[in-house]
Amino acid sequence: MPKAYVRSEGGTPDSGIYPARWVIGLAKVLVDVVIWIFAIVVAAWLRFELDVTRMHLVSLVIFALGVAALHVVVAAVFSAIMGRFQYGAFDEARSVGLVTMTVALISTVVLLVVGPEVSVPRSTALIAAPLALVIMGCARFVVRKRLQSRVRPAAQAERTLVFGAGYLGETAVRRMVHDAGSNFVPVALLDDDPAKARLILHGVKVVGGLEKLEEVARRTEATNVVIAIGDADADLVRRVSDAAAAVHLHVMVFPPLEEILAGKTKLSDLRDISIEDLIGRTPVDTHVESIAGYLAGKRVLVTGAGGSIGSELCRQILKYAPSELIMLDRDETGLQSAQLGTTGHGLLHTRDVVLADIRDLESLNAIFADRKPDVVFHAAALKHLPMLEQYPDEAWKTNVIGTLNVLRAAEAADVETFVNISTDKAANPTSVLGHSKRVAERLTAWMASATGRPYISVRFGNVIGSRGSMLPTFQTLIEAGGPLTVTHPDVTRYFMTIPEACQLVVQAGGIGRAGEVLILDMGEPVRILDVARRMIDMSGKDIEIVFTGLREGEKLHEELIGFGESDSRPFHPKISHTEVEPLAPARLDIGGWKERMETATADTIAGLSSHRTRPPEKEAP
Repeated sequence: MPKAYVRSEGGTPDSGIYPARWVIGLAKVLVDVVIWIFAIVVAAWLRFELDVTRMHLVSLVIFALGVAALHVVVAAVFSAIMGRFQYGAFDEARSVGLVTMTVALISTVVLLVVGPEVSVPRSTALIAAPLALVIMGCARFVVRKRLQSRVRPAAQAERTLVFGAGYLGETAVRRMVHDAGSNFVPVALLDDDPAKARLILHGVKVVGGLEKLEEVARRTEATNVVIAIGDADADLVRRVSDAAAAVHLHVMVFPPLEEILAGKTKLSDLRDISIEDLIGRTPVDTHVESIAGYLAGKRVLVTGAGGSIGSELCRQILKYAPSELIMLDRDETGLQSAQLGTTGHGLLHTRDVVLADIRDLESLNAIFADRKPDVVFHAAALKHLPMLEQYPDEAWKTNVIGTLNVLRAAEAADVETFVNISTDKAANPTSVLGHSKRVAERLTAWMASATGRPYISVRFGNVIGSRGSMLPTFQTLIEAGGPLTVTHPDVTRYFMTIPEACQLVVQAGGIGRAGEVLILDMGEPVRILDVARRMIDMSGKDIEIVFTGLREGEKLHEELIGFGESDSRPFHPKISHTEVEPLAPARLDIGGWKERMETATADTIAGLSSHRTRPPEKEAP
């Protein structure tokens, strides 16, 4: 015997909360049949001005049964029965309305032909249809409310405040209230929008803005607060977090809004607030979809595809339907991770992964000649500043000569668009990393002038969560019990998310002009000491902070635009376009580069001291 009940999300198979679909479908058929018969009889009674003696009951009942049967047939055609829609949902209401009007029109046509002969008024179906539709709607609404009233969070569910009464807040409250397996029960909504004051969502009322958090938390005895605002920036997240900390509330956030809208999330996806939420920011709307057409149908090659930036770049490029994506790296483990993120497997046996070193020009030439890429994103580089200070020759081999090799291979293969991924350390460089990436920018500009094609560079700051970056390092030190090392109490850095950085890189290929360097406006810098303190507070541990002093070549405050560089923004208010002096490969000389690097670094430090003031800091995270 089939089960007569199914569970809701989080329920158990035998909980008996919702009837099975075949039960719901059968019930709808029987209810609709009875409603149509009732509506036809009432319509005739009204048509005869409440005079029952003028009604021909036998003919009327036969006609009513025919209309009811017709409704079942039409409903089956429109797939409006058998539980396809949630009971009382708007989709079902629209479908029932369409079915009812169709039945009424067909019935009216029949009555126009045979009505007088069978003594049934020709207007009967038209009068009955609105009545039947209203009763059907009311019946479904009552049943739905009855079913929902039986689905409540478990008795041990945690009392939770929801901050945000928009789409995401409504979604959160609905799922908490109507999920029998929910571990959270909403006790109040908070929203800073005055227009939403006293709004009630699924029985939960908006009781004020963020300033009411402490009072409401104490009154409701809540233990959690969920931030349910899709575009919440780091400043708002910090304010909510700080207010919640005062009353010992546990703060949680939802996944990105686009995942909610796509229906990919559930309540179990609620997660604890992270340091990335506190120092990140809402990504700049770069309208990347509108200009990424240059990737559609093209063969796209990404160097450094196994790295943090390269692998995310590959995932984003796939959204724009290239004819082929070629992932190149010398790290076979990194290539496997990149393949897992793009194709769903890491077998490493297909042509989408290429094992090669950008230091090997002969190998690159062979690969480019064979695969003939149309677009190249050059992400391969050595990036750790203190390591390159010790081994400048390696920076030269990879960041300078490696970039030149990729440029030459691209030129020989007639590549249409070339995007070199640079760093903010190339602006007024004081380190081996910065100087090597500055030369890479200048080589790219030279190749742009030689080919006349959009060979460009993209410059951005620190990437949150990239492999070997500050946040994972801090987390490792905290987990080990400390101490947590910070170079200087006043050091600041710019931060951006990996997806945001990759969006900029993709857009650069569409709006960058030959030889340009594109720079994203990254807002205000963040003080590293504040990040360290915040992470320690979140860990709940007593961790010592040790100041180690700035390392060789390291700046106290990074910059995005160098001395003498322009800040033109012709296409987007958050994206700057500047130019660097082209550098011909014939002028490359590692010995001279090292000498000029020392002189340029000293001049840059002097210039920074005399011309630059400390940049404004973002509010302490």
